[in-house]
Amino acid sequence: MLTGWSATGQTAQQHVFAGRTGVGIEWLVLGGAAFFAGFVDAMVGGGGLIQVPALFSVMPGSVPATLLGTNKLASIWGTMVAAQNYLRTVRIRPALLLSGALAAFVCSFFGAWLVTIVPPTYLRKALPFILGAVALYTFVKKDLGVNDKPRFAGRQEIWLAAAVAAVIGFYDGFFGPGTGSFFVFCFVRFFGYDFLRASAVSKVLNVATNASALLLFGVSGHVIWALGALMAVCQVGGSLLGSRLAIRHGSGFVRKIFLLVVVCLIIKTSYDAFFR
Repeated sequence: MLTGWSATGQTAQQHVFAGRTGVGIEWLVLGGAAFFAGFVDAMVGGGGLIQVPALFSVMPGSVPATLLGTNKLASIWGTMVAAQNYLRTVRIRPALLLSGALAAFVCSFFGAWLVTIVPPTYLRKALPFILGAVALYTFVKKDLGVNDKPRFAGRQEIWLAAAVAAVIGFYDGFFGPGTGSFFVFCFVRFFGYDFLRASAVSKVLNVATNASALLLFGVSGHVIWALGALMAVCQVGGSLLGSRLAIRHGSGFVRKIFLLVVVCLIIKTSYDAFFR
């Protein structure tokens, strides 16, 4: 997500922490936010709901793109650890993960590039309604994602996974909120996965979208590396705890967390779109 960054770049406007040394109270607050974000994101996505507002609140004088780049640096490490934790327990075809990750990486980069030209104004207003439909459908379908009953196999599953990854990857680069939750929902609803398997796939594909956006932010100089490293360590701790809880308690538990996170996303995105 590259909202707030222009194609001409803003590297001349450096972040307000450039001259600071040591770890102040602001960094400790952001570390705590990163831990909680990693915990939630490891289960069903939605960590950005916690981490991005925390960055903008604690560092209001910084360039938005720099805060988003720092967020990606922290997020990718937490997501990678969660993905590794899931893949030790949940079996997923390597070909599906590879094709999906490649599609997500490429399309996320193009989405990030497009937002430097076209602001996501209309998508911002539509997002709460899309999330509302996702929450309502999940709530009504009580057995959704409880059992693992894959609907596709072979090359069909691989190509469909790549198509889903391409669309959501593009969305993550162009706008971003709820990317992990959208991945989980699509693999539960359309592929017949249970919430645990869908969360595992989601983490791998989210690593690819984060890597793509981080590449663009890093090359353009929009990352606070020291702060991002601190938040990454905290994210990893939260991700380990969250993914272990999800694996231990199973799909029914993950489904409840998914609904809770989506409701929070609806409230947050509605406020951002219509009241800010």
